[in-house]
Amino acid sequence: MSSKAGQKRADEVIIDDTIDIQWTNVLENLRVDFDEDTYKSWIKPLALVNLEEDKAIMAAPTRFMRNWLMSNFADRLKNAWRQVNEGIHEIEIVVLSGLNAVEAKPTMSEPQSTNLKSAKSVTKGEPAKILSEEEFGAPLDPRFTFDSFVVGKSNELAYAAARRVAENKDVNFNPLFLHGGVGLGKTHLMHAIAWANREYFPERKVVYLSAEQFMYQFISSIRYKDTMAFKQKFRNVDLLMIDDLQFIANKNSTQEEFFHTFNALIDHHRQVILSADRSPSNLEGVEERIRSRLGWGLVADIHPTDYELRLGILQQKANGVPEVEIQSEVLEFLARRISSNVRELEGAFNRMVAHSTLIGRPITLEMTQEVLQDLLRANDRRVTVDEIQRHVADYFNIKLADLLSSRRARQVARPRQVAMYLCKHLTSKSLPSIGRKFGGRDHTTVMHAVKRIDELRQTDSVLDEDIIHLERMFST
Repeated sequence: MSSKAGQKRADEVIIDDTIDIQWTNVLENLRVDFDEDTYKSWIKPLALVNLEEDKAIMAAPTRFMRNWLMSNFADRLKNAWRQVNEGIHEIEIVVLSGLNAVEAKPTMSEPQSTNLKSAKSVTKGEPAKILSEEEFGAPLDPRFTFDSFVVGKSNELAYAAARRVAENKDVNFNPLFLHGGVGLGKTHLMHAIAWANREYFPERKVVYLSAEQFMYQFISSIRYKDTMAFKQKFRNVDLLMIDDLQFIANKNSTQEEFFHTFNALIDHHRQVILSADRSPSNLEGVEERIRSRLGWGLVADIHPTDYELRLGILQQKANGVPEVEIQSEVLEFLARRISSNVRELEGAFNRMVAHSTLIGRPITLEMTQEVLQDLLRANDRRVTVDEIQRHVADYFNIKLADLLSSRRARQVARPRQVAMYLCKHLTSKSLPSIGRKFGGRDHTTVMHAVKRIDELRQTDSVLDEDIIHLERMFST
């Protein structure tokens, strides 16, 4: 059967009988492949979300079920699809926690301690249940509160704005837009806002979720003809927080729905908080009308951490494990050597403490260097092309999109050459791979840029100082 029937992009679902027929046939194949108890507990709860080119996207009611299926049954699921549709080469399972959950009897393949809930299969004529207001947001992490957030120069504006929004019903900036690199605390702050706002104003409806979850819930509402319920639930919250907004880039239908949801909330004086890995003006693939609205309120940048902030984070974590003695020189060493992001820094700390607890070795500088040698080696020279591009664009006050574009104006071309030069000297990427990251340019263009900047550094003292300053930024 052709895989082309009824296909559009993932965010533009078509209600097509052909897709439903394929899904019904896949379920029949899986019923034959599994014993009855396993089928009822693990396969029947699945719902079909959409077919996207060569990929089948299904949904499970819990994250545990999704992970178990992908770890244990992924190949069998893929084979079942291939028998029905030879064009399917990949499967994906997302989590939609509001699928019509009912208790499932544990099977031999199911860990008895999980208390797993199953769900009715969603096939033609049996629409998915739209999530209640309490269910359609993502769960909040109890570790991510304001008390556990360490404030420094790199994040003080974002922290102050987050506190203001959390502790007041009406603020003079809406939306609040947080942006910064991976592992710098955006998600932590959003969870902290939700916890604090619920404490201060328990009557308010507070919803946090990722942009990916927003998109898949939108897809599900279209497929099962319940878009009105989707609109009502998202436009009737008091505080809506959407994380990783860059995910909706080039997803036109999702952007359209987000645009109307955003406008409806702002018009009714409801607070919106968003996060992304870059500023609104640099969100490529996002419509201009959305980007302009994202800048209406306060845009707060979370910069890479400095040494003092990293040390403060480690000291706070050390205070949380008083049973383990950690020398100050160990914390100072980690704060200097692991500078990529907070998530990796905390992971290194946890790994060190776990090793000490399990093996019974005291945490010394020598032990730390031995246990974390692979991580320390990776951090000695870990600078990414994306990071260089962002820093260079900010330093020369140009848009990241212009840096990657085909524009040849001097105010853009020279920073682009500087960025290519730094990528060559500060990363292990090949010239062709660097060229691809700069709008698909040829490796000879990168070679020319490196040679040109080398020549200019000999005669242009201002440019030389600029590059020295940028190199220092990546080494601290």
